[in-house]
Amino acid sequence: MPPRKPISLPAEQARRIWLRAQQLDRRDPFGTGPEAARAAIEHLGYVQIDTINVIERCHHHILYARIPAYRRADLAHLQSASKSVFEYWTHALAYVPTRDIRYFLPGMKAHREEPKRWSAVGAREETRKLLRRIRRDGALSIRDIEEELIEKAHLWASKKPSKGLLERAFYDGELAISARAGMVKTYELFDRHFQWEKKPTPASERQITAYLLDRALTAQGLVSLDSICHLDAPSKKAVAELIAARVKRRVLVPVAVERAGKTQHWANPAALEPLSAPDETLIHILSPFDPLMIQRKRAKLFLDYAHVFEAYLPKEKRIYGYFGLPVLAGERVVAVLDLKTDRAAGKLLMQQWTWLDGCETPALKAAIEEELQRFERFQLGLDEGQAVPLAPEQPITLPEGRSAAE
Repeated sequence: MPPRKPISLPAEQARRIWLRAQQLDRRDPFGTGPEAARAAIEHLGYVQIDTINVIERCHHHILYARIPAYRRADLAHLQSASKSVFEYWTHALAYVPTRDIRYFLPGMKAHREEPKRWSAVGAREETRKLLRRIRRDGALSIRDIEEELIEKAHLWASKKPSKGLLERAFYDGELAISARAGMVKTYELFDRHFQWEKKPTPASERQITAYLLDRALTAQGLVSLDSICHLDAPSKKAVAELIAARVKRRVLVPVAVERAGKTQHWANPAALEPLSAPDETLIHILSPFDPLMIQRKRAKLFLDYAHVFEAYLPKEKRIYGYFGLPVLAGERVVAVLDLKTDRAAGKLLMQQWTWLDGCETPALKAAIEEELQRFERFQLGLDEGQAVPLAPEQPITLPEGRSAAE
C-alpha cells in the first residue's frame, strides 16, 4: 500500500481543532462538581502543579478555565476522598487520573533502582525509618517532622533534611501525596492510600508508548512528535514508530498544517471535521502554565502567539509584566493581563493591561471586564465562603490598555 499523502490543513482549521480538543471553544464543557474536575483531568491527561501564588495556583486556574463553577474543594475531594487523581511527574509535577496509574508504575520502579541525583538525599536506612514512622503513626507532612534545620543548597531547597527523603520515597512509589494544603503535602504509604482491592499491573513499554500518543491525540487533536513528547525526548523514537504503524493501518492521518514547514502532524480522521469559530465574546483568562500555552512553539504556530513568561526577567525588560495572563477571546489571544490578588484587602489588582496589536475594541474590552469580575470572585473564593465580598468602594482597577508595540 503506497504511503498516504498528508492532508493540507489551513492554520485556521488547525487552531479550531486544537481549541476543541482543549475544551476551550465552549463555556461549560464538563458540568459541575468533583466529577467535572475528574472528567477535565482525564480528558487533558494531566494538570500541571506550580508553586507561584501571585494569583490562584495554576492547577486550580487550569480547571477553572474549563469549569466555570469549579471549586477548590472539588480537587481536594478527588485527591483525598475518591482518590481518582494522584500526583506524579509528567513534564512537571501534575495531577494525573488514577485510572492511568499503571503507566507510571514502571517509572517508579526505575526510580527506586536508580534514583535521580536531585532527589536521592540521605541514606536508604533514613528513608526506611521515615516509612516505619508513617506506617506506625499515619500520614504526615514536613511540618510534622521536628529536626535540626540546615542551610539551603539552592533557592527551592528545604531547610529540613527529611523533605528530600519524603520526595525520594514519593518518586520511588513508596509514598503517595494523600492531601495538599497550598503547597504543603501530606504523605501516606502508597498502597495504604489507595487501598487497592487488586493493585494495577504495571504497563509494558509498548503500552506506555500507546498511552503517550493517545493522551496527546485526545488533549491536542492535532499532534506532532514534539507535542506528544514535550520535554520527553527519550520517548520520541518509540512514539514515531507507533505513529508510522498507525498511519500504515490508516487509523492515523498525516496532516500538513499551514505554516508548519517541515514539522509533520497527525490526527485521528474524526478530529478533522470542519469546525466553526467560537464566539469572540467567549473569554478565557488563561494561566501561563495552561496546556494551551505551555508549548510555546505550538502556540506560535496555531495561535500566532507565543507566551513569554517574564517573572524571572528584570523589571525593565518585561513587556507584559511579572505574571502576564493571556486572554483568549474566541479563537484569538487578544491581550495579556498582569494580575495580582491582594488577599488581605480582598481585591484583584490590575498591574498592567497590554493589548496585542490591532485587537483592542470597545466590545472586547467590555467582554474582558465582565470576565474579570467573575475571575475576581474565583481568585478570592467568594463563591466558596473563603473570603469577605468586596465592599462597593473596592472595584477592580482597570487601567487603560496599551499596545504590545509601545
